[in-house]
Amino acid sequence: MTEETLDETRARLAAELPQHAAFDGWSAMAVDAAADALGVTRSVAQLAFGGGAMPMIDAWFATIDAAMLEKMTPDALAVLKIRARIAGLVEARLDLLAPHKEALRRALSILALPQNVPATTKLGWRAADVMWRAAGDTATDYNHYTKRAILAGVYAATLAVFVNDESAEHADTRAFLARRIDGIMQFEKTKARLVAQSDLAFSPARFLGRLRYPV
Repeated sequence: MTEETLDETRARLAAELPQHAAFDGWSAMAVDAAADALGVTRSVAQLAFGGGAMPMIDAWFATIDAAMLEKMTPDALAVLKIRARIAGLVEARLDLLAPHKEALRRALSILALPQNVPATTKLGWRAADVMWRAAGDTATDYNHYTKRAILAGVYAATLAVFVNDESAEHADTRAFLARRIDGIMQFEKTKARLVAQSDLAFSPARFLGRLRYPV
């Protein structure tokens, strides 16, 4: 039997961690509890998350990324329009997080600390990037960045609503998300229209450039 790598051990522990972080916080105690539950040596588990709470949360969110992609397969997404793809991907994440709302609440408190803002921003960007790529986005220009920045903000705001949502099947969160995604789609339509108009507008610089470098 092949020995498990530290990365593989970390991934297994990450999926188990939120059950214990709900009670012990994102702490060494939670790591020990997860290790005991999975039969992992405690010292190895502590080594896997030597940087404290942020690596633990990072690893957990990575499992959410992976589980979301397993749930929302390329075939399932292909039949949907872009708006439904993004909504479906975010809602899939919420469904995966729903059993662990207390762990998520504790995680968001840690992510909000000033010293964690750079790492938190990276995690938000990663989640948005995974979702846009799954939705079929192939933009490599400025659209690549604006789409991810906007979705990261929407996702963060949705999580803030989600952790305090007591409505049936999180109906309030889903309604909030739907409104925000409508905003994203309207923004994309407006942006596309403005870009098209700018391409048609007379540009002295472009005109002179074409005189110098004929097509």
